Amino acid sequence: MLFGRKKKNPIILRDKGVVEWKYATCGYCSTGCSIEVGIDARGEAVTTRGVADAPVNRGKLCIKGITEAEIFKAQGRGVEPLLRASRHDEWQTPGWDAVLDKTAAEFKRIQEKYGRDSVAVVSTGQILTEEFYTLGKLTRGLIGTNNYDGNTTLCMASAVSGYKRSFGSDGPPGCYDDFSHTDCLLAFGSNLPEQHPVIYWRLKEALEARKFPIIVVDPRVTMFAQFADIHLPITPGTDLVLLNSLAHVIFDEGLADLDYIHAHTNGIEDFQALVQRYDPVSASRLCGIDADTIRNVARLYASAGAAMSIWTMGINQSTHGSDGVCGINNLNLITGNIGKPGGTSLSITGQCNAMGTREWSSCSGLPGYRALENPAHREEVGRFWNVDPAFFPQKRGMCMTDIFPAIESGQIKALWLVATNPMTSMPNTQRMRKTLEKLEFCVVQDAYQDVEATQYAHAFLPASLWAEKEGCFTNTERRVNLVTQVKPPLGNSKPDLWIFNELAKRWDVSAQMKFPESASEVFDEMRALSVGTGANGHQRMLDISGMSHAKILAQRGIQWPMREGDDTGNQRLYTDGVFQFPDGRAKLLALDWVDNNEKPDADFPFWLNSGRVVEHFHTRTRTGKVGNCNKFSPTPYMEMNPDAAAELGLKNMEYVRLVSRRGDAVVMVQLTQRVPFNMVFIPFHFHDCVNRLSLGLLDPHSRQPAFKQCSVRVEKTDQVEAAKMNVQMRAF
Repeated sequence: MLFGRKKKNPIILRDKGVVEWKYATCGYCSTGCSIEVGIDARGEAVTTRGVADAPVNRGKLCIKGITEAEIFKAQGRGVEPLLRASRHDEWQTPGWDAVLDKTAAEFKRIQEKYGRDSVAVVSTGQILTEEFYTLGKLTRGLIGTNNYDGNTTLCMASAVSGYKRSFGSDGPPGCYDDFSHTDCLLAFGSNLPEQHPVIYWRLKEALEARKFPIIVVDPRVTMFAQFADIHLPITPGTDLVLLNSLAHVIFDEGLADLDYIHAHTNGIEDFQALVQRYDPVSASRLCGIDADTIRNVARLYASAGAAMSIWTMGINQSTHGSDGVCGINNLNLITGNIGKPGGTSLSITGQCNAMGTREWSSCSGLPGYRALENPAHREEVGRFWNVDPAFFPQKRGMCMTDIFPAIESGQIKALWLVATNPMTSMPNTQRMRKTLEKLEFCVVQDAYQDVEATQYAHAFLPASLWAEKEGCFTNTERRVNLVTQVKPPLGNSKPDLWIFNELAKRWDVSAQMKFPESASEVFDEMRALSVGTGANGHQRMLDISGMSHAKILAQRGIQWPMREGDDTGNQRLYTDGVFQFPDGRAKLLALDWVDNNEKPDADFPFWLNSGRVVEHFHTRTRTGKVGNCNKFSPTPYMEMNPDAAAELGLKNMEYVRLVSRRGDAVVMVQLTQRVPFNMVFIPFHFHDCVNRLSLGLLDPHSRQPAFKQCSVRVEKTDQVEAAKMNVQMRAF
């Protein structure tokens, strides 16, 4: 029993006086759970429950979804637009018109003085798809800066890049139903039970009906690794070595699906020549997995009737994350495991609408997976928006991770942050402070006024939260689902769609463009724009022309593509073996592993790993204020191997100081065998913690930071002073 209890307290389900249930889609991770919010007689949101007939979660919710009603009135919400001359001044409350007028005027002043790209916009994966689309139209069609990106660069950029390089387009090809058809599951750097509990429940449900092997690749003994049939405790940063070696065995033992390869791919000769160098014995010396295990896993995967791969940040957040994704795609292509039930390469997305921003925000191009580099796409969107196509840049601008160094160097003078928190989420927190101080004008648009970046803002735009507004999210399996407005916005906060539309009116040329006021009208515009012909001569893949808000609500979410006339969406992509390159073939990419990680040495002898815990989400802006979530992890802590701690004279629940080449952080020690002797693990959610230490080297293709591979040392620290610091930090 916990804490020596001989008798457990009974579970009590209290009557919260619900008089009405209103439909929404959960606003945390990318699983896409359908949720109902209970409204009491006062009109307050008091509880939530899962939707029983929803195809994703079938009535289930995780701890965050169960407590989600509590976020509406959490402390720190923004309720009035604010303005000040400098970050040292007191906030003034002059009203929406004055704050939006000042914001537009400052953007125009700075662009006139320093050039169009001196203003940057950094968005999120948290707002609604119709809002993303409108922000993209505002940024690309009116403001005109090319330095526009989302915080999805920190989590999903490598997956996007890898899909584009292998298949010719972004878009996860599989779905959750593949668990029910697969004969082998290979998971890279994914801890489903804690990161995506409901997806894990779907997997367990499939395993109860039919047993198949689960193989987890992760340097840490995660909860998922504990439940796996085979755990491969890989050396951090060497996933591509393992993937190339698996391919080596598959070709060497005649297990490749040559018919599929020759019919649907290019590049087999170069790829086969490269993987010949990655024999299991040589690879084992680099990746830490013994040769016989590599052979066994390769045989299991290639011999399965259908095999699927999933991954999350363990692959993406690396200096060669994009190559790792391509390596996973290679593995599935050579075994014929793309586009069939149980056979797929499925990235598990992080945020509730990271997919929506990838599809419609125009961050990395133009809406609907169109590219700035394609003149026909610029012409098509320009005509649709009534914008001169020559106004669009001819190639993508800076990614989020390049925007902040450009502020340091003076190239960018104004920054608009929309529902993102770089003070906690970006590597090298100390450097971020100095960076934001250099801005001539900074705008923070967020549901929470106390988000850390607001310290450096000149204007604050209070946005409505989650189900205080209406629109769509897209989940990991490309399922578009609806959020309905369950209660009015708090105070004088406004929906992001309203803010974008009102700001757009401050540009004279906006009169020639259309900015619909309702989310359903915006969605109808997106539907029309989604139709067309792709690079391969077939119908566009991201076609939502058959959807509407009413149909989405009725079906509890619909997977794209769903074309006009279809009854419902499509579960899988590439079922016909036709990919998104002009010739319709996927690419097998010959990718050599490059050893460019920071590794432990005598001065910094421990690997630093980081990740998510089930009770928190991202930077704790919401879950840190929900008592039933925060109580499980209220303070920064570090998992450490007991033998390593004993050598340093450290005890469980003792404060220690972690030091890297970039900074330091104080955490509490939690002793566990989940981490090896030469590694420590820290949840990434806490302010002024893990990202004071992280390396932040960027993947050359995706520009995503390598959060998970760097080296640190562990030092004793004064316990009283550390406790005081801990109390201070818990204010964030």
